[in-house]
Amino acid sequence: MTVGQSSTSLWRSWQLQRRVIFALLMREVLTRFGRHNIGFLWMFAEPMIFTLGITALWTISGATHGSDLPITVFALTGYSSVLLWRNMPARAISSIQPNLALMYHRNVKLLDIFIARLLLEGAGASMSFFILSLIFIYIGWVDPPEDILKVIAAWLLLAWFGMALAIFLGALSEQYELVEKFWHPTAYLLFPLSGAGFLLEILPEDARNALLYLPMLNCVEYLRDGYFGSRFTAYYSVPYVILCNSALSLLSLAKLREVSRTVIPK
Repeated sequence: MTVGQSSTSLWRSWQLQRRVIFALLMREVLTRFGRHNIGFLWMFAEPMIFTLGITALWTISGATHGSDLPITVFALTGYSSVLLWRNMPARAISSIQPNLALMYHRNVKLLDIFIARLLLEGAGASMSFFILSLIFIYIGWVDPPEDILKVIAAWLLLAWFGMALAIFLGALSEQYELVEKFWHPTAYLLFPLSGAGFLLEILPEDARNALLYLPMLNCVEYLRDGYFGSRFTAYYSVPYVILCNSALSLLSLAKLREVSRTVIPK
């Protein structure tokens, strides 16, 4: 096969796979949100309501977070990021069995099913974060990000982490039912450690160094550095996050390949 034929074959495979993922994505939208009321708008309305609720509660209660930053921007960057990495695994775990009938189509792979679900979840959290940012900036509650490229890079790294973790746990849940039982309490335990409610600069150095082993915490600090980095000292390591995400991605794909050999369409 010549280089030109190889490129053409690769392009056709990409077009086919893109259509498969799009079809699965539309199916997921209709299955999850339906055609009634506001339909797919709930995709980003749900995370928006959650973030707005947390922001309102923090404002009413006068909660503090160890700095003089506005509570609105603190909640926006913290809780929007939590929704991104925490909800993806929840959508991927135990998602293989309900979709086994789709495996009769030879072009549909387990990875396609995961990607469709995770793209939907990531799009909802991203649109919520973007729309709330625009609203808060417009009404003057939040200043525009100081470095938009850092904000985008941090968000993409966090989405990458969430997708890699979701695929690994989703594949693992096909082998062990207890994964679903353990993930929910684990997610709640990780929530207060994820940086949603505090800045690393207020912690002792030993505690700060220990918490920096959490990739999502690095991403949140990176995100806030892009939003209001001149007002606090951010602690994070982008190379460390990339290394963790790469290792987790390889592990998740290896586990998914192992599981795909045992899946039998119904």
